[in-house]
Amino acid sequence: QVQLVESGGGLVQAGGSLRLSCAFSGHTGSTYAMGWFRQAPGKEREFVAGTMWSGGSTYDADSVKGRFTISRDDAKNTVYLQMNSLKPEDTAVYYCAARYSSRWSTLWDAYPYWGQGTQVTVSS
Repeated sequence: QVQLVESGGGLVQAGGSLRLSCAFSGHTGSTYAMGWFRQAPGKEREFVAGTMWSGGSTYDADSVKGRFTISRDDAKNTVYLQMNSLKPEDTAVYYCAARYSSRWSTLWDAYPYWGQGTQVTVSS
């Protein structure tokens, strides 16, 4: 059974950094697309970054381009989201998601597997 467990959220001042981790277990093979999403109160869930579990290209949403970086560590079965130059508008619950596919998607309903989420709060 596929499981995703996020960690690393917290409270940080504007301009600071955080690294989120997503432990990925229960999967067979490497044909999984991984995504980070976020959801602020009263807003829709928003795609942040995506990559393939097998490696290769990554994609960052325009709102975080140049500030956030998605990466993975096979040995640790973990996907990371490095967040730098954080802004108050980055405040949200951040979710890790996975789908069995050779392509990632920016649509949250394309992903059947989700973590429980981790809160990120950026103070001004």
